[in-house]
Amino acid sequence: MPTRLLEEEGHDITVFYANSNIAPRSEYEHRREELEKYAAMQGFEMIEGDYNPAHWEREVAPIGEAIKDFSPALGSKHVGDDTPQPESVAELLDDERRRERCRACYRMRLEEAAAKAVAGGYDGLTTTLAVSPYQFTDVIHEELLRACEQAGIAAHFEDYRPYYDEATRISRELGMYRQNYCGCRFSIAEGEATRAFIKQQRKAAKEAKRAAREAEEAARKEKAAEKQAYAEAQAKKRAILKAMREES
Repeated sequence: MPTRLLEEEGHDITVFYANSNIAPRSEYEHRREELEKYAAMQGFEMIEGDYNPAHWEREVAPIGEAIKDFSPALGSKHVGDDTPQPESVAELLDDERRRERCRACYRMRLEEAAAKAVAGGYDGLTTTLAVSPYQFTDVIHEELLRACEQAGIAAHFEDYRPYYDEATRISRELGMYRQNYCGCRFSIAEGEATRAFIKQQRKAAKEAKRAAREAEEAARKEKAAEKQAYAEAQAKKRAILKAMREES
């Protein structure tokens, strides 16, 4: 979706695949192959960056290790029976701390992309990260601007999240592979926890809806019974009055 919009704006597009964060390597290759097919179909040149997970482990993983014990999604040892259960995915993933891990990841990859753009003679850089509602869009914006300013090229940022549903529909129609976690080893567990949490929330909502229907039905029956009892009492009263009149 971002590529179509950029083309409509008159930009010539080269796709740079820079994802040393993705684990395991088989997942990295699967996503790369899918992008290669899409780029060929759209007529875009695609450049692959170095796959260097060791660099990601040095730059980003220490932040993830430092904060993972605070995340309910990662089985935090700080979360016990007395700890309130998360009420949203943001709480489950501990977004307040997680955004710093993601910032370091964005920074590393956008710096790599900006350096590649300068070396290749490109005049600007943007990122498809801005299409996902599951990313920290404000942080992406900040890091894109910082990387481009540092490299001396133009930053082209647009919030593509309003197009996410359309992009999802198109990718499904094309039969494209759709990953179920962001990419890094921390996000594997977070993705699993998120799906389980959403499933639990849906189940709870379904049970609450069923309980509400049952309560409504019980109230209806109770009201109907009260109405029936009143009608029977009135009928009994009328019968007694009628009998008394007949006796007199």
